[in-house]
Amino acid sequence: MGIRSCRLARNASLLLFACCVLVVAVYISLRARGIFLEHAGVTLTQDDVALAYEHAKEGSKTQYIPRIIHQIYHNWHDEDDPDNTTMPAKWKEARESCISLHKEWENILWTTKTSREFIEKKYPKFLKTYDGFRYPVQRVDALRYYLMRYYGGIYIDLDNGCRANLEPLLYYPTWTTDGGHGTLSNNILGAEPGHPFWELVTNSLKSYSWNYLLPYLTISYATGQWFLTDVWQTYHAKIKGKKEPPLTRIMMDMRPGAAPWTFFTATEGGSWNNWDNDVFGWIGSHLVIVVFGGAAALALQVAVFCLTWKVIKAYAGRRARYQRLQAKDVESTD
Repeated sequence: MGIRSCRLARNASLLLFACCVLVVAVYISLRARGIFLEHAGVTLTQDDVALAYEHAKEGSKTQYIPRIIHQIYHNWHDEDDPDNTTMPAKWKEARESCISLHKEWENILWTTKTSREFIEKKYPKFLKTYDGFRYPVQRVDALRYYLMRYYGGIYIDLDNGCRANLEPLLYYPTWTTDGGHGTLSNNILGAEPGHPFWELVTNSLKSYSWNYLLPYLTISYATGQWFLTDVWQTYHAKIKGKKEPPLTRIMMDMRPGAAPWTFFTATEGGSWNNWDNDVFGWIGSHLVIVVFGGAAALALQVAVFCLTWKVIKAYAGRRARYQRLQAKDVESTD
């Protein structure tokens, strides 16, 4: 291969590398935008839901969601007793606040034992994946999605309580909660049984269930909030232009000045926190800085690569010329 051909091959390789970097950067930016910044669906505050229910004409409302409240308690500190329901007092108090406001509803607490029995009986093909999750909280995440798919109802994390009766929330086929920044939340969910969104969610679990090295990434993107948000965006992309209506996001923004919480309360949670939660929490709160900083770092790496390649190429050229001159000097001496 001649010198010109070698140069063309090197330039082509460099161009291909730059194109690959650009494609990866664009892909990551688009996925990050969908997961962290702009969410599909209809946005409602809790006051919007309450007012819509109050002002609706009698007989004009269609109830989609059954009067069931699901909660999950897996006692990870007592694995010898998978039916243990002895929970921290703050969670018990939050749970009682919901039960007292919904005495006519079915209130179900799913333990480690009853959760696995449900998966084994109703979704046996998923049992191997369910048992194989690296972190126990992933089983809690997956279970809540399957409960929404099979039974429907309202799922509530144990670190959330009830401020008012949840009847007005039963008239939206499927909804999730939205903290107003970052990903959607999976702490409180509502569903009619068999809704196609929850079918897509549960059918996607196996393909997402990878170990992503860091605990927070594995939990969030394999089963948690990142996963749910990504599937939410996928679902809305699938129904775009079709007759299916968009789903609803109920706002639960805790920042000052945000819309009030009409239906729910919050207490201390974080039972699954790992060492990297604070790192990714900071990233989520400074996403714009991280995205632009990452893009700048990527551009700098490409620039350094190109400069290094150019220096090596120039050095190799000078060395080759020097060797040719040495060869000519030897010939002249001879």
